[in-house]
Amino acid sequence: MTVPVDRVRLLRGMLRIRRFEEKCAELYSAGKIRGFLHLYIGEEAVATGAMQALQPDDAVLATYREHGHALARGIGANVLMAEMYGKQEGCSRGRGGSMHIFDAQTRFYGGNAIVAGALPMAAGFALADKLANRPRVTACFFGEGAVAEGEFHEAMNLASLWKLPVLFLCENNLYAMGTALARSEADVDLCEKARSYRMPAQAVDGMDVEAVMAATQTAVSAVRACGGPQFIEYKTYRFRAHSMFDPELYRSKTEVEQWKQRCPIVAYTRLLEASGDIDGAGLAALEQAIAAEIGSAVAFAEAGSWEPVSQLTRDVYTLRSA
Repeated sequence: MTVPVDRVRLLRGMLRIRRFEEKCAELYSAGKIRGFLHLYIGEEAVATGAMQALQPDDAVLATYREHGHALARGIGANVLMAEMYGKQEGCSRGRGGSMHIFDAQTRFYGGNAIVAGALPMAAGFALADKLANRPRVTACFFGEGAVAEGEFHEAMNLASLWKLPVLFLCENNLYAMGTALARSEADVDLCEKARSYRMPAQAVDGMDVEAVMAATQTAVSAVRACGGPQFIEYKTYRFRAHSMFDPELYRSKTEVEQWKQRCPIVAYTRLLEASGDIDGAGLAALEQAIAAEIGSAVAFAEAGSWEPVSQLTRDVYTLRSA
């Protein structure tokens, strides 16, 4: 069944991710957020649109560029920001940080720092659901760089062979860190790779939130009806560098600016204004509400506490021989 389009909700979802990410970049520069930081700016339409097709009982796995997925999935901005700070009030008690967001309540299982590392895990989640006769879908987000990894092919093969209820969602932003797709893949048709495992596959404009939502709804419905896997390639682009440490020498500023002309938020805002779904006052109200939410999240993180040294061995164990 097709979910009705709530356009203002979709715009709000993308704006929340964009403003949250912009604030994280600011806080990182100020030394408040440490470690690595991989921003999702430019790709907001994918997480926002795709998550509309999933049910609360479905499982979601993502990459280390996962703040947008976490927000879209329903993880609160407060606990997410606290996690970015490394505070124990965070969703992973401050132990995951930017790259390892986890929240069992929303069935968001990472945040995985290993490229393609979530793919075999997704197959495992789906296998468990199939064996237990649970009507769930496992959605696994990954970048096109993961397609070059062995885990991709192993997971795709087993998912197809065992007809597992898993949705493989490839966010193709053209650059795996600093390597262009054509420099790492002899065949850049990613859907063709999926079809080689006898898996239905489709490519969609990842800068169009409604196109993303429609394609994902279709794929999710097929998984629920037939039980087997589906593959979607979202053609998207990150406007910022791979990480905050990336000098970004592998692509031209002209290319980046050309993609920014297709900004999913700007384009969708214009569409809503033209259709009468929102006006200047409505947009200003959205921005104000989001700014207040993010401000509260920062205050929550600032007021948070560090995990006591006495608890640093909590959940850490060793195996001893008899």
